[in-house]
Amino acid sequence: MKILIVEDEPLAAERLEGLLKKQDPSVEIVGHCDSVKKTVTWFRENNLPDLIFLDIQLGDGLSFEIFDEVVVDCPVIFTTAYDAYAIEAFRLNSIAYLLKPVKFEELAASMAKYRASPYYRSSSGINTQIALDKVQQLLTKEYKKRFLIKSGVHIRSIPVKEILYFYSLEKATFGTITSGKTFLFDHSLEQLESLLDPARFFRINRKYIVSPDSIADIIIYSNYRLKLVLKNCSDEDILVSREKVQDFKNWLDV
Repeated sequence: MKILIVEDEPLAAERLEGLLKKQDPSVEIVGHCDSVKKTVTWFRENNLPDLIFLDIQLGDGLSFEIFDEVVVDCPVIFTTAYDAYAIEAFRLNSIAYLLKPVKFEELAASMAKYRASPYYRSSSGINTQIALDKVQQLLTKEYKKRFLIKSGVHIRSIPVKEILYFYSLEKATFGTITSGKTFLFDHSLEQLESLLDPARFFRINRKYIVSPDSIADIIIYSNYRLKLVLKNCSDEDILVSREKVQDFKNWLDV
């Protein structure tokens, strides 16, 4: 995957490249530009990249001006310290809109959106309307904010922000909230993974999905594995799957 980075802050550009390489070591950074003028020149002299990471406020103007000078017929992930340009960014082949400082899990989620989009799948050109429809769906996706559950003869609406962790037990799924109470949920862990915000919850193994607030302690276990102590949890043998250890660390290190 060939990526162009347009960023006028050298440290921010270096950090973004590092995050991209961490997320996917196979990516190729084909260029760095730090102004509207240099970016326009780059596009006139080079083939289109697969994807552009584009800072909005550059030293010589807004990067939207680039689209007035050259045809940029490839997807864009905008990066900015402000959220005032989201609507304008969406009109311009935007896959995602990341606020600085860019967080690893948000970058990873944006790359996942790109790989799921028609831009990535199509090798014979972009169907603009299909692409726009798909991008709009991706950008407007909302994660669960509340769960409706049964509690005896009662029905409760539990805010997601109150849930510490989910776990499976004997083919059933339970969730424990900040008060220490545990409730039965109708969803499987696999279903919950698609409903929950990945910035808020992480599936550490086949049995547990945890939030940062649920973690009381992290213990270095044998062979560089990690053992977790969760709040309001009696399970003393909660291990992060070996293959998920690095992703788990990245998720926490934001």
